[in-house]
Amino acid sequence: MNYIGIILGAAAFLLIGIFHPIVIKAEYHWGKQCWPLFAIVGIGLCIAGLIIENITLSAILGVAGFSCFWSIHELFQQEKRVQKGWFPKNPKKY
Repeated sequence: MNYIGIILGAAAFLLIGIFHPIVIKAEYHWGKQCWPLFAIVGIGLCIAGLIIENITLSAILGVAGFSCFWSIHELFQQEKRVQKGWFPKNPKKY
């Protein structure tokens, strides 16, 4: 049996679950201007995925890298959600 697909699916599921609260906390504390950090980490993870020889780990790093890239989009969306009142504002940030 080949478990790589199940491992990658589980890793993608966990990464999406992990990045959701990270985006919320990042927007709360730093706002959308922290997007370059997500870009740098995403690029680093993608480069690491290119270097790593283990195909499973390489794929997980690629998924994590692109999750960082998607988080940039979500940061800007999260700011709109905060403005709509769906999430709390950080009174010290604004």
